[in-house]
Amino acid sequence: MSAASSPTSTATPAQKSATASVGTQVKAGVKCTDQNDYSGDSRSNAEINSIGERTGHCPPVQASAASSVTFKPQRVTAPPPKSGIDHNVVALGTVRLATAANQTAYVVSRLRANAATVRTLVDNEVRCTWPGGSKNLVMGQNIYAGTGQNPQWEDTWIVTKFLLHPGVATTATCTTYARVASLYKQTSSVQIAGGSLGFADKSVRNAANGKPLDYEIPYGDLPVDSAHRTVRQPALPITTAPAGFRELSVFGDVDYQVCQRVGACNKAGSSTARFTLIVNQWNATGKKICHTNSSTSVTKTIPYWVHHAVVPLYTPHFAVSKAPGCAPVFNAYVRVDWLRGETGAVQGTAVGLPDRRGSTSTHRSAMSHLYIVPA
Repeated sequence: MSAASSPTSTATPAQKSATASVGTQVKAGVKCTDQNDYSGDSRSNAEINSIGERTGHCPPVQASAASSVTFKPQRVTAPPPKSGIDHNVVALGTVRLATAANQTAYVVSRLRANAATVRTLVDNEVRCTWPGGSKNLVMGQNIYAGTGQNPQWEDTWIVTKFLLHPGVATTATCTTYARVASLYKQTSSVQIAGGSLGFADKSVRNAANGKPLDYEIPYGDLPVDSAHRTVRQPALPITTAPAGFRELSVFGDVDYQVCQRVGACNKAGSSTARFTLIVNQWNATGKKICHTNSSTSVTKTIPYWVHHAVVPLYTPHFAVSKAPGCAPVFNAYVRVDWLRGETGAVQGTAVGLPDRRGSTSTHRSAMSHLYIVPA
């Protein structure tokens, strides 16, 4: 996406901030303000810390329940490669949302990156946690050095968006992290020029089984090349929805990798593929398609040195048919057709991501995924 482009559109406008309180237990003598954000609290830091020192409990965090946040522009350093994963992991902003057991929220994180000193990996990762559960998703690509020679690959918006369904009454905390790494032998830096994290919709309607209409590719990359010319992933299986849906907004986000990890690769080359988002409505038994849309399609040529690029697809206003033989039964998938050039792959869930730079604790983050926001 070029410097003048806007982030991928979402189904509904971002909601305004809400308020709530979150309690935090600590050991006596620990300063509460060393661990939590009390920037909006009317009490002084000394008063807050005094409560923690006396009781061993921090008071509720009164300023921590924002449901949207704007990222502060900043320059982030990126370490040079070494064995294993070595990312600088920088928190950009946090939001929180109290949810009911049947509630699904729509999370959107937009990150603009540019002005890299050398080619640099930039990932937009969102990690959401709640007591006993979590959901992580990461999208990203390599950013070229800011020379002005390749503006499409030098200044880009990376958008990470997904449905969040804890499945219990809880408070979910979501944080956006920039994961960056130099792709040269020297340390690099890149400008996080802006962005935001928030809930585009706090109450998205679910499928008939009470779960979101979404799907994430599990671990493993799916090759797309002359021997595997078509991959139909990510793919939401045939799913029954409750009656009353008028239309669907369907999103399919693919992280496409150039050259697989094995085999020959021309580093001066590129991979060209066509990405098509297909939405189907079925009869009641899920045996016959009664309504379909495949109008959302884009062809991308991605250079080797970009390595992996985000391909977002969006089909808005898919009208739910009430014609005879049509039921509220749907599926959707991204058809990826390899056209020419180097091999490609649709990336599945990333594993072994360090929680912080140098951390021994790691986690998984989903990548290519598909979801539906009904109206």
